[in-house]
Amino acid sequence: MVAFNAIMAPKRDLSLPLDTVTFRCSPCRHTFDAEPLRVDDAAELEHHPFAYAAACPLCGRETGQAPFHKALVKAWANATGPKTSAGKAAVTKNIEGHPTPEEALRTRFNAMKHGMAAETAQYFPSRPGKYPACSSCDVDHTYCAQQPACVKQTQLFMVHHAAFEQRNPKHLVPIYSSIQASITAIIQQILQTIIADGVKLEHPAWAVTREGDIVIGEYNDFETGKKRTIMEVKAHPLLKPLQEFLSRNNLSLSDMGMTPKAIEQEEQQMGKLQRGEDTQATLSLQDFAAKQAESLAALKQLAERANARKQRDPVLIDYQQQNGDGQ
Repeated sequence: MVAFNAIMAPKRDLSLPLDTVTFRCSPCRHTFDAEPLRVDDAAELEHHPFAYAAACPLCGRETGQAPFHKALVKAWANATGPKTSAGKAAVTKNIEGHPTPEEALRTRFNAMKHGMAAETAQYFPSRPGKYPACSSCDVDHTYCAQQPACVKQTQLFMVHHAAFEQRNPKHLVPIYSSIQASITAIIQQILQTIIADGVKLEHPAWAVTREGDIVIGEYNDFETGKKRTIMEVKAHPLLKPLQEFLSRNNLSLSDMGMTPKAIEQEEQQMGKLQRGEDTQATLSLQDFAAKQAESLAALKQLAERANARKQRDPVLIDYQQQNGDGQ
């Protein structure tokens, strides 16, 4: 884009207006570069005291400078760097030997762009507004249309590529956390739908005759003398996919330990202490209490022996004699 080139150009005096500015039309979400039709003074912007306006080429509305372009101008105005020969030489020395192999492994995806030969472009070409996620996508549709592949799908592809190549699943934790949360929300909606509709659904029985007419199944109730409709009762259609999903993801009652048998086994194991995985033996509470009593009895004997040893300590005896505490 022309505006980016202007920002990356050699530093110039920003007290003068820009010749080309990037504009963003909020109503139609169109981003474009153009020469400003109107330049107003904006004294509150100390780094570049100008506000720009132009007409959108799509809808004709007057629009202002894109927020990201304002931020780039400010960043460019505040950018500093070495100016003297000594400073430039110091910076050159600092970057010698970089990037290291570890740094290259970490930054090799920084400058990667999705081109026509990219794998993600083969499966998800750029089609703004054609994918289900486009309705809530925050990427500018005009910018996305200029790319060979969907921007969001490219980001997802690169994150998975890096995670599997580095064998580091931490890169995928935020993605799969969102997926799991969405799945849980869908399960809740299924349950709410089943509860609202009922676990069984009834509808009139019907058939098609040879002539192609639809006939509703009815019969005469001899007790009341009224004609009644034959109703077919079926289970709610959402019960089967819900059951399959819970069983495949180990979310059944038995997997979560909520069945009567699992609860009974858990209660039987309560009150038992594990000795260790190598012995595979357990101690009941009674055995543990008995061993604790033996330990306390042994502790009493140790205390008595320690007290007797203290009374025979020559240093303690000498100290007591000096202070008049001797027996």
